[in-house]
Amino acid sequence: MINESAKELWENFNLQIPNLPSHYELLSFGDNESTANEAAALVLEGLKTARTTLLSEYEDNDRPVPQKGDYSIILDGNQQAIGVVQTLKVSIMPFDEVTDEIAYEEGEGDRTLTNWRKVYQPYFQHQCENKNQLFSTTMEIVCEQFELVYAA
Repeated sequence: MINESAKELWENFNLQIPNLPSHYELLSFGDNESTANEAAALVLEGLKTARTTLLSEYEDNDRPVPQKGDYSIILDGNQQAIGVVQTLKVSIMPFDEVTDEIAYEEGEGDRTLTNWRKVYQPYFQHQCENKNQLFSTTMEIVCEQFELVYAA
């Protein structure tokens, strides 16, 4: 399915930065409209510069893990493109080894690791339950650090 707002945003970005790759990912945060809107706003404010995802989400959906240099178009809760981010760094680590830095760069709540665990453990548990899997704090998490390179 083609997202027209993403296509238009990418074309406008390409006018400013010629010779961009033709491939980009569509990225929406969370699993509901409200969370997606809140996270998209944090990206635009420069507070959210990282995201964490269960490695199994990529494996189960036959999607490649992001790589340094990749581009993603951020979608809000209405699936409207609001900006382009570029991946700076990707790390894969167990849930219980996620760092203070990653938690801070997630940009949510008080930006502490304690808060990140309080929010993300139930979120990942719910994702696992939906796939009839058991969550473990040793499950591998993809930690993607990015920067906003273009805003709508």
